[in-house]
Amino acid sequence: MSSATLLRLVLLLPLAGAVLNGVAPLFLKEFRTREGLLGTIGTAVVAIPFVIAVYLFVTFGGEPIVADYFTWMAAGDLDLAFAYRIDELSLIMTLVVTGVGGVIHLYSIGYMHGDPGYWRFFSYLNLFIFAMLNLVLANNLPVLFLGWEGVGLCSYLLIGFWYTDLSNSTAANKAFIVNRVGDFAFLVAMFLVFQELGSLSFDVLLAEGPALPEATLNWIVFLLFIGATGKSAQIPLFVWLPDAMAGPTPVSALIHAATMVTSGLYLLARISELVLGAPVVMAIIAIVGAATALMAATIAIAQNDIKRVLAYSTVSQLGYMFMAAGVGAFFVSIFHLVTHAFFKACLFLGSGSVIHGMEEVEHGLDEMGHDTSDFDPQDMRTMGGLGEYMPATRWTYLLATL
Repeated sequence: MSSATLLRLVLLLPLAGAVLNGVAPLFLKEFRTREGLLGTIGTAVVAIPFVIAVYLFVTFGGEPIVADYFTWMAAGDLDLAFAYRIDELSLIMTLVVTGVGGVIHLYSIGYMHGDPGYWRFFSYLNLFIFAMLNLVLANNLPVLFLGWEGVGLCSYLLIGFWYTDLSNSTAANKAFIVNRVGDFAFLVAMFLVFQELGSLSFDVLLAEGPALPEATLNWIVFLLFIGATGKSAQIPLFVWLPDAMAGPTPVSALIHAATMVTSGLYLLARISELVLGAPVVMAIIAIVGAATALMAATIAIAQNDIKRVLAYSTVSQLGYMFMAAGVGAFFVSIFHLVTHAFFKACLFLGSGSVIHGMEEVEHGLDEMGHDTSDFDPQDMRTMGGLGEYMPATRWTYLLATL
């Protein structure tokens, strides 16, 4: 098979899983209770693209490969194609998205057992992976923006998954609205790019963009940085991420490790040639990243909720990545992104195991007649000695903190 055909499979399999898990249960009610089948389909359509991505990575020859599938829109000078790009950066990100995402899907099979929205959950997860793959593999800004908006939509659906709880719905709305600020800046940047270059393709943008007038280049990079700030939770648009803990724990792992929060940094790395030509904006990126890292780490110290500690830890680590990008060390920021994706996903999944364990403690106290109205299974102040009862979680958690 050609690389273009394999790439098509990488993109379409998660979409097929989202459609199958989302549509079939609407017409076949008995399909909703087939948890084993739903989970297997949802996990397989992410695991197979991971295997394909490994093959593409191993056989990659060094020269970027562009797969131009069909023209989406043509009007005057505007010619938008559904075109995707295989290069070192996109392959690394694809491996992270499908690798970490696949493990999270596998974990979710047991974690979501018994939930009446099981089928919806896997449909949303698959759609999330599809949107993120569109984002990291896109060869032009509009296709990237489709993926960008797709992960925003999926985060809204998953953060508010248990929508009957008002706090969850509020958190989902907050994440959706705050990210619109960054998305507006992204759109304005695209308009500027098209006005100046007459194309939105990365091939043209990266070849001709650095030669643009300094003021224009600064504005384009700054606006794209604002877009990245929203998705990657940097000052001042970080306020949505801690509230994203309202969703199920696998959602927290997916948003914080493999998908949404990495998209902003990926955007800066993808346009690194432009960023290097805007030293003033680079200084702003570095300062914002450093301030975010310090602020979020300080806030994390005062948290008692196990998931909120990890949430602010994510914001802090993203600050370090942006600081590295701001000084031109894009390879360092991407390296940190990859390593962070694995250990943070492990920490979140471990916290889900701990929360399940503490819920069992709560049920036990209920049966003994104790008042548990103020008991919070996510409050670390009620925890202690869990390592004796959860040795596997203990060692994986320890490994992820190293």
